[in-house]
Amino acid sequence: MSLKIRICSVGKPRLGYARSGVDEYFGRLKHYQETNWAVVKAGNSMDEGKQLIKSTEGCYRVLLDEVGSQWTSRQLAACLETWELEQQKPIAFIIGGADGHSSEIRKAVDSQWSLGKLTLQHELALVVLLEQLYRAQTIRRGEPYHRD
Repeated sequence: MSLKIRICSVGKPRLGYARSGVDEYFGRLKHYQETNWAVVKAGNSMDEGKQLIKSTEGCYRVLLDEVGSQWTSRQLAACLETWELEQQKPIAFIIGGADGHSSEIRKAVDSQWSLGKLTLQHELALVVLLEQLYRAQTIRRGEPYHRD
């Protein structure tokens, strides 16, 4: 079974570099896995959380959050491998808006992943997520993109 990935974020990137990065890495990812992107309307964190929960219905939910577990690129690749073998549903990576996450969405997710101890602007977090998903796929296939 092929792994299906859903990226859910608040608002589309307004910054030019972020739009370019999103386009670049979505283009690269399409060669490895089915990846789609759901965008919810920005608002307060409670409303955003409800929309994000609704848009990830039926998915294994991974919340990107500064208090989540930190993974290396190789650990992400291993997670993707495990999810592909064990999950019968798509994997949804969730990126909140500027005000962070509501307690409601924190309770609704299956896993929390931190991109690091720094707080990242949500458009930048989206680009980093996509690059790491691409990197993980190249690791899984033994391609030379990633270097330890």
